[in-house]
Amino acid sequence: MTMMTDPVATPSHPGWLHRSEAWLDSKGKGAWIAAMVLGFVFFWPIGLALLAYMIWSKRMFSKSCTRRKTWSHQGMRAMSTTGNSAFDAYKADTLARLEQEQADFEAFLHRLREAKDKAEFDEFMDERVRNARDGDRDEDAI
Repeated sequence: MTMMTDPVATPSHPGWLHRSEAWLDSKGKGAWIAAMVLGFVFFWPIGLALLAYMIWSKRMFSKSCTRRKTWSHQGMRAMSTTGNSAFDAYKADTLARLEQEQADFEAFLHRLREAKDKAEFDEFMDERVRNARDGDRDEDAI
């Protein structure tokens, strides 16, 4: 298993803990998960300690983090030119059109939320006036 951080220099006489960590790293994420499950089966604090260590050392999520970096790299590459001027012009026009559509849609959603808020407020005010009128009628009846 490769880590995203710089590897730490191994000591000249590694202990059993360091050797077992290196062995589990060489076997991959499945070995870490199997060790954690076995730790829970035999003595639950060991499984809990392994789970905490896996989360703390980012061994649990290392693959998803690399995938996220790949996607962000692809996004940056989409903005670069391809060398084909016709395609680059088409891509620029399409991106501009999509950005305009997104801005229009966000403005529509904003207007829709404002209209909904206004309708709810008007309903609240009407209900308040009704309650005040009903309260006045009740006082007149007494």
